[in-house]
Amino acid sequence: MSTAPPSPSSPGTSAASGPNGIPEFGVDLFSDEAVADPYPLYRRLRDLGPVVHLTAQRMYAVGRHDDVRAVLADDETFVSGQGVFFNDHMNGLMRGTILASDGAEHDRLRQIVAHRLTPRALREERASIEAKADALVTALLERDGVVDAVTEIAQAMPMSVVPDFLGMPEDCRHRLIEWAVAGLEVGGPPSERGAAAVPLTIELAEYLAALVAERRTVPGSLGHELLAAADRGDVPVQQCPALMIDYFGPSLETTISALGSAIALFARHPDQWELLRAAPELVGPAFNEVIRLETPLRSFSRVTARDTEIGGHRLPKGARVAVLFASANRDERRWDRPDEFDITRQNADHVALGHGVHGCAGQGLARLEVTSVLTRLARSVRRLEPAGEQRTVVHALVRGYASVPVRLHKD
Repeated sequence: MSTAPPSPSSPGTSAASGPNGIPEFGVDLFSDEAVADPYPLYRRLRDLGPVVHLTAQRMYAVGRHDDVRAVLADDETFVSGQGVFFNDHMNGLMRGTILASDGAEHDRLRQIVAHRLTPRALREERASIEAKADALVTALLERDGVVDAVTEIAQAMPMSVVPDFLGMPEDCRHRLIEWAVAGLEVGGPPSERGAAAVPLTIELAEYLAALVAERRTVPGSLGHELLAAADRGDVPVQQCPALMIDYFGPSLETTISALGSAIALFARHPDQWELLRAAPELVGPAFNEVIRLETPLRSFSRVTARDTEIGGHRLPKGARVAVLFASANRDERRWDRPDEFDITRQNADHVALGHGVHGCAGQGLARLEVTSVLTRLARSVRRLEPAGEQRTVVHALVRGYASVPVRLHKD
């Protein structure tokens, strides 16, 4: 998918200087066409320089691997407390959540649930999650015909884990996926897609407000512990619905994206599936390679807390900077053959799960869900045969598939 470096006349790019001499990039990275196939655009953006000015959004952007990691690591200069989304309304609503906080406040909020997400705690969940993966794959293998890997695997697996983990009651579970999709779509720049998602996000907010008020979270769950923290005075009870959204959306939709992308990639690359079957210990690097190549959450933003520089270009205090995780993960300055799927790649420094203090808190759970399914499939399926068109989702922030039809060829 890589393209040649652009000439100064390439559409949507400019060698001319924007603010503070920073190159301008005129393509709207959030348009339907751009999100359907963003990677050639990311290449053009990286080739312009370490930081560019997005004229459509009137903000800056970093897309090279080293610069993205540097921005994410410097959480005192590039802050999250003014919101990480791409419109003022959502940034205002999410203030004071783990996602949109800094320093001691962020540490305090994250610590409330951190013990549920540590490697030690997740070891206790492993047997249950592996059993659910086994049951899911066993049921699929008992029937013949085509499987849609999105609805029947990528959605089914996290839906068997995440609602229980978060403590969501049964009466809402049939709505959770569409709520999660909408909750991230409204984080993009103002658009028709975002406007269409607003009613669903209102439904979600109203449901969670009632859930908190009525104390209906499932006992023993993360949500139940959040309410216990509110009862102790560790967090205001009125903040709990927003914090539950903070935990809920990314934990579900991004895991669905990763698992759907994994099946899609292995179906298109049978040599890599054979490698995994021959060496099951590659399942960890395979997970990293999937989310490097098809990064589930393509971008968040930060705001500069003081005047600073990126690659010699000055950025003023108060500048919003789009941090393009998906671009960094295909940066040819870091990766050889960046657009190729190679599960033997040394890829642990990808930024698909963030980096620094705001690294994804739920990454261990997502990794466990995806690798459990892949391990179980590799044990019993010799080939994942493409059985129809793989269709991607058009979404402001999430890269994923709407449909991945495959035929599972059993041993």
